[in-house]
Amino acid sequence: MAETIAAELRDAIERGEYRPGDQLPGENALIKDYGAARLTVRSALGMLQAEGLTTTRRGVGVFVRSFDPIVRNGISRVSARKWKAGRSVWDDETRGRRPTVDHFEIVAEVDAPDDIAAILDSDDKVATRRRRYLLDDKPVIVATSYLPAALVAGSQILAEDTGAGGIYARLADLGHAPAHFREDIVGRMPTKAESEELAMPAGTPVFVVTRTAVTESGDPVEVNVMVMDAGAYVLRYDFDA
Repeated sequence: MAETIAAELRDAIERGEYRPGDQLPGENALIKDYGAARLTVRSALGMLQAEGLTTTRRGVGVFVRSFDPIVRNGISRVSARKWKAGRSVWDDETRGRRPTVDHFEIVAEVDAPDDIAAILDSDDKVATRRRRYLLDDKPVIVATSYLPAALVAGSQILAEDTGAGGIYARLADLGHAPAHFREDIVGRMPTKAESEELAMPAGTPVFVVTRTAVTESGDPVEVNVMVMDAGAYVLRYDFDA
């Protein structure tokens, strides 16, 4: 029965009967309409929330999620044509909405975590840049960049504002322009701390995207680990056959 209730509500959302931001019928109404037990109704509503379709406002009810997702094109966003022209990786993704950083932290020299050291193929110290981005006042991603500390010491990369074109343009200024990128993507449930930092509804997973930037000579110069609210993103990869 829970699956039936969830399926009918899901269909109603997809038909537009309930639009983003609309409130779904309450538990008492669904109990009456379906002749179902309260636990069954709660299970059905929980399914929709786990799928990222709805969010619950404590003491108010269940609502269709209203956030307009970010369409993240994993290939074009880091094109050299973009950062060499001084453009942001966000330019084509947020449809005119501007992300803001509400938490920013730089560490000029620190030991790299084991997994990052393995990617960089070095036990040398790293510099880190950690940012939490908000879009429409909603946290959507926490990104931490790891760069060889000796390489970026004293550069604008360690400033809050890295200037036009961002980190990759500044690496180019230092003679270490990225020539190749690799992204590894893992989907999982968030830790408690991640769920709180991204203000995610219960049951929402995260994408963890680890991007490595490599120079023409094959040297890795940045590893960026991004923890993303999976309900806020569409991951798009657009490329020729």
